[in-house]
Amino acid sequence: MNAIIKVTVERQGLYDITHKVQEVLDETAVSEGLITLFIRHTSASLLIQENADPAVCRDLEQWLNRLVPENDPLYTHTLEGPDDMPAHIKGALTAVSLSIPLMGGVMTLGTWQGVFLWEHRHHPGTRQIVINVLG
Repeated sequence: MNAIIKVTVERQGLYDITHKVQEVLDETAVSEGLITLFIRHTSASLLIQENADPAVCRDLEQWLNRLVPENDPLYTHTLEGPDDMPAHIKGALTAVSLSIPLMGGVMTLGTWQGVFLWEHRHHPGTRQIVINVLG
């Protein structure tokens, strides 16, 4: 089974999409198998991370922004704004796909884990994530 979910983003940051992914799983007859997520963009990524304390997400964002700053004089790809090249670098350093085992129709995430879309650009938009369920 394949599906595409669309996620509206308003700014740079982490967006918990666990519930959106589970909604797709609820519509399939597959209860045991593997779910693969793939983001169809080069300036955003996917992440499994703690979903209990929002400070974790804020700290990750601040750390990555410090690691990959905007307006670095090394960048030559600057036509789309000062956040574009850093967004591509952040996307290259993180993940564009995730694989998660499926048991009993639910993702086998740990107690404090959630699935996040990590938007690396500042402006609002819509991101697409392809979901493939094998079982």
